[in-house]
Amino acid sequence: MKLLSDSIADDAEFFVEEIQILAIVFDNTDDVTVWATTFFDQDTHFFHLALPFLALDQLMRLAANRADALQEEVADALAAGQWPALLEYNSDETPPVPLPQVALKLSVTYPADEDEEADDDPQPHNIFYLEGVYVRLGE
Repeated sequence: MKLLSDSIADDAEFFVEEIQILAIVFDNTDDVTVWATTFFDQDTHFFHLALPFLALDQLMRLAANRADALQEEVADALAAGQWPALLEYNSDETPPVPLPQVALKLSVTYPADEDEEADDDPQPHNIFYLEGVYVRLGE
């Protein structure tokens, strides 16, 4: 599996489809990180997606027949109040969560201080931000 950030051009905004959620990570901020895969450029790629909670709720509602259970698991994790919290979806008991008929428009992020990072890590960070959610209708 490849990192999505290694397969795109600098300053790219692009769409990904065939998304599967592998994990949801909560910390003590207002944001959440989703670990996911996508089929891009004829191969499976892994990426991290930084989201506000409202966008996470929107994605959960698009999880087809797993939407209700996913929303309940997230609510339980938030109610526990233990940070960080990790919900994993990568086993036979809890398989990855597909987002059928969904395309995400993503933008890539880079280190805040590129001069400082240039010597140690010339690769972009593997964190993306959500620019938009699109659902295929009529299929």
